[in-house]
Amino acid sequence: MIDQVPLRGKIIINESLAKYTSWKVGGPADQVYRPVDIDDLSNFLGQLPSSEPVYWMGLGSNLLVRDKGIRGTVIMTSGLLNQLELVDELRIRVEVGVPCNKVAKYAAKANLVGVEFLAGIPGTMGGALAMNAGAFGGETWAHIETVEMLSRAGEKHLRTPDEFAIAYRSVHGPAHEWFVAATLKLISGEGVDSLQRIKKLLAKRAATQPTNLPSCGSVFRNPENADHAARLIETAGLKGLCVGGACVSEKHANFIINRNKATAADIEKLIEKVQSEVKKVHGICLIREVCIAGEALNLTAVEKHDIS
Repeated sequence: MIDQVPLRGKIIINESLAKYTSWKVGGPADQVYRPVDIDDLSNFLGQLPSSEPVYWMGLGSNLLVRDKGIRGTVIMTSGLLNQLELVDELRIRVEVGVPCNKVAKYAAKANLVGVEFLAGIPGTMGGALAMNAGAFGGETWAHIETVEMLSRAGEKHLRTPDEFAIAYRSVHGPAHEWFVAATLKLISGEGVDSLQRIKKLLAKRAATQPTNLPSCGSVFRNPENADHAARLIETAGLKGLCVGGACVSEKHANFIINRNKATAADIEKLIEKVQSEVKKVHGICLIREVCIAGEALNLTAVEKHDIS
């Protein structure tokens, strides 16, 4: 029998996930793993029983963890898989735990332009890759040359965009594989101008979004061939609507904020209420952008999602 390679990361048992999510809600995970690097994570996955459910978590900014928590293993990437480097004069390699805004600023300082929009995404590159995140007219996968993946068994794969079905806020690729890094191919430009654009985008975000309150970013996708989700919600008269401690933001209607010690159940009920009212008023079914994972206090079924 071949000896197992010792793990170098940290295992935490029965860890509350509320402190890791931007909504500040959610129950405990059976087990959290904090890897040292990609090789360590590969080793960990290779040793994990094949029956163990696995979830991925970055900054927790596009995620609602239900109140009873998650049965299985949550892999934390934020601040851990954090390598960011210039490969050559046009390419940047970034691991999935790096915040998107850091990628935008790094590119600008390297006189590479086109990804300023990443500064407006409140998550990590892992989440941006998993959902083709976008902001201010830009989308993540328009700039991806290759991605590095790990399989459920810990095997490494290098893949190109043509191996994925990529659409608006949607990415589908090989089953049972997860992103661990990507190489972005950009174009040369004036870094000073790029940094100024980033500054303006961040100012616009602060002026139009409730960035000082716990939220997940945009809750719903913008529907095809219809008005933006925020305006549909606002014109349905839902700004300020609350369920428990969760409220539709008065500043931006596509944001739900944790105003007063909300539970995950409060937020989920409010999401469903908004969907119901917009359907009733406008005849449009809003599709969630936010992922929901874990067990509700009154349920036993687990909704399984990758939650990068």
